[in-house]
Amino acid sequence: MSDTVTSTPIATRRVGAKPGLGLAALTAIVVGSMIGSGIFALPSQMAGSAAPGPLLIGWLVTGVGMLMLAFVFQTLASRKPEVDGGVYGYARAGFGNYIGFTSAFGYWVSAWVGNVAYLVLLFSTLGYFFPGFQGGATVPAIIGASILLWIVHAVTLRGVQTAAFVNVLVTVAKVVPILTFIAIAAVGFKAGLFTADFWGRSTQIDSAPLGDTMTQVKNMMLVTVWVFIGIEGASVYSQRAARRKDVGRATVLGFAGVLALLLLVNLLSYGLMTQAELAGVPDPSMAGVLENQVGSWGAAFISIGLVISLLGALIAWVMLCAEILRLPALEQVMPKALAKENAHGAPANALWLTNICVQAMLLWTLANESTYLNLILLATSLILLPYLWSTSYQVLLAVRGETYESGHGRTRDLIIGVVGLAYAVWLVYAGGWEYLLVAALFYVAGTVLYVWARRESRLPVFTKPELAVVAVAALTSLAAVVLMATGNLSVL
Repeated sequence: MSDTVTSTPIATRRVGAKPGLGLAALTAIVVGSMIGSGIFALPSQMAGSAAPGPLLIGWLVTGVGMLMLAFVFQTLASRKPEVDGGVYGYARAGFGNYIGFTSAFGYWVSAWVGNVAYLVLLFSTLGYFFPGFQGGATVPAIIGASILLWIVHAVTLRGVQTAAFVNVLVTVAKVVPILTFIAIAAVGFKAGLFTADFWGRSTQIDSAPLGDTMTQVKNMMLVTVWVFIGIEGASVYSQRAARRKDVGRATVLGFAGVLALLLLVNLLSYGLMTQAELAGVPDPSMAGVLENQVGSWGAAFISIGLVISLLGALIAWVMLCAEILRLPALEQVMPKALAKENAHGAPANALWLTNICVQAMLLWTLANESTYLNLILLATSLILLPYLWSTSYQVLLAVRGETYESGHGRTRDLIIGVVGLAYAVWLVYAGGWEYLLVAALFYVAGTVLYVWARRESRLPVFTKPELAVVAVAALTSLAAVVLMATGNLSVL
């Protein structure tokens, strides 16, 4: 499937560029994009799926799987420093221009759909203070979300450095309420509650048993996909990094920090309330749990923290949306106009296209009452293939022995790649066939941009293997259209 792919030398691209992003800024992008809404809803979502025993098993599997993904991005940043764009660059380098395009396009759509979800939840949370926003999809909420969207747009147009600085400040601010929750939960933790029904044999949620251990493990692991999206954030910004080695460091540091926060929030919650009570706490459940411990101020404090967290995630993902379009446009994989930068070094056209799509989807949620959960499941399904291509690329390098002329580290990286690939395949399966069908529709529609880019550069559009990929995507999307028309498929 691979065709000849070349990359413009880094030094050439960075002539006249502003100072690159440092380790702190890159780590903040990883943390800022990973910590959005998921951690604030974690206590009740996990309690509805698994008891403490299966939960620990599930976190072990998920932690190992995501750690392998973190190591994949770290290794590729080190061994292929000339490849820019993270999930896009690795897919293109390993499997050709069109696969690179699908990785970039899927990532981009996932990111802006996720931004819609963040905006809906943000204003739903503000409904705690302003009843007109309750639900997040009311007319006042959509108007407020639209205003906030374009404020973030204006900030990002001031340049990546400015947006990254704001993201660092917001990332620090949103970690404070999480650490406060952990401290209070540690003091109030009751070991007897945590171990009361350790394997979930007798606990029932909504009058239904939790199931056997493996069923509980599978159910809770499905929840974890969303909370880890963003682990690749630093690699997407590899071209703007001050030092390439900081990309891998930021990925692993960000992952380790966020994993620690997720584990502490999740496990400590089981020692504060019975599992059945915990499962019944409305989202954001962290607010309800803290309210149970310290009173109403706790819910208000966490709600404010969630608003800050969502704002930070929104800034991080708007930046990622623009960057994942800019780089392919520099390499004739996206239309050239998307690479155009303004006087501040911000990819203005990419930002406008991204946020117009977000605005349109916001209006769609108002007309169709799309839920936060539906939006994040769609966003998750679209980002899984980019993960799959990245892990496949590391396996490909190790099998070929490329960059391993000395043989050092080849076996280790092959094992990491295979485990990461297996986990990525599992995530694609876990995403559900409904969302994969809808994802195919987005990919086929987006192919218009790829054809446009290739023709404006007077380059061959598809190789024969790529035509086969397009045909599979077209047939899958046709099946999605038929199922939608017959009422058998609906995800939004």
